[in-house]
Amino acid sequence: MPAMLPVPAVSAPRLAGVLGSSLSSLRGEQNPFGLPAASGAVVVLVDGLGAANIQARAGHARYLSARMSKRDVIRSVLPSTTAAGITSLTTGRMPGEHGLVGYRVLDRAHDRIVNQLTGWDEGMVPETWQRVPTLFETAGEAGVRSFAVGSGKHVGSGFSRAVLRGAEYLSASSMSDSFAVARDVVTREPGSLVYVYVSELDRTAHAHGWESDRWLAYLEQLDAEVAAFERDLPRGVGLLVTADHGVIDVPAHRHVFVDDRPELLEGVRHVAGEPRFLSFYVEPELDADARTALVEGWRAAEGHRAWVLGRDEAIEAGLYGPVAEEVRDRIGDVLIAARSGIAYYDRREANRQGELMIGQHGSLTDEETRIPLIRGGAYARD
Repeated sequence: MPAMLPVPAVSAPRLAGVLGSSLSSLRGEQNPFGLPAASGAVVVLVDGLGAANIQARAGHARYLSARMSKRDVIRSVLPSTTAAGITSLTTGRMPGEHGLVGYRVLDRAHDRIVNQLTGWDEGMVPETWQRVPTLFETAGEAGVRSFAVGSGKHVGSGFSRAVLRGAEYLSASSMSDSFAVARDVVTREPGSLVYVYVSELDRTAHAHGWESDRWLAYLEQLDAEVAAFERDLPRGVGLLVTADHGVIDVPAHRHVFVDDRPELLEGVRHVAGEPRFLSFYVEPELDADARTALVEGWRAAEGHRAWVLGRDEAIEAGLYGPVAEEVRDRIGDVLIAARSGIAYYDRREANRQGELMIGQHGSLTDEETRIPLIRGGAYARD
């Protein structure tokens, strides 16, 4: 059996409940986070800002850290990665329901690995691959206008079509511009739901590490931007600041290469997932005994520093939430989730640029899955 899994209770506060609670507050309805009625709502998702990252740099994020007590920390989803996390935010569903179960997953109909952030094409249609309505669509049906603020390069992208449908997309050129655009729309559109995506911290963590001076500079900027944004909010508008995952730094000497164990790759057709949450997809003809042996082999090899699970074990443990039948095959047959500060790579990959990344995420650790839910404006705690 795998090491004890850190699986939160089903009732634990999660990212999937954030946007839906905001929408409920606009309608004066009860909601999972107990948000009061509001005349407008702004939800800021900061890519890659875990609760542990804020706590470790509290002196550089005085506004955020002062607003984040223990009860203002919630859980992301598994894998703790952007494709799965943002989709859970904007649909209110867990990955097993909405279908984006990781970064790189198997498109079984075409026997290929697809990137769920950038790999959309005619074979993976966003409007059907992401299989549930978004909360922006739900808001529209209720007469609430929704807006999504983000980089212009994401306008009309496959991922945007999958997770933002129902919202009007507003382009911004920088972090400060994003908050300016959000401030304008929430002022001129009373009663609206505004989603703001901030990418700078995640991009910088991947390239330089979250412990770098460059990441710290963006954290300080974010802290100042959010504080100023709250001060300028129209009366009655609620503000939430959350994230899709946290980040840990993994230096090159902590890389683990799965191709060093060719005997444990026999029967593996595709290696996907991401460095801290690998997904192996086996050959279709591999029988049940061989699949079990493969899981046990990897558990013996990596169980001292990773959780190793078969697909059915992961589903039964509730890691993906309820899993729709059409989503099951997107989940790896063998899953390796890093417990210690390592990252897994396969040197047989044609593109090995990923090995240059320092900041990493995707696994089940507290550093990766505990995220803030900081309240401001009409949502501020008394």
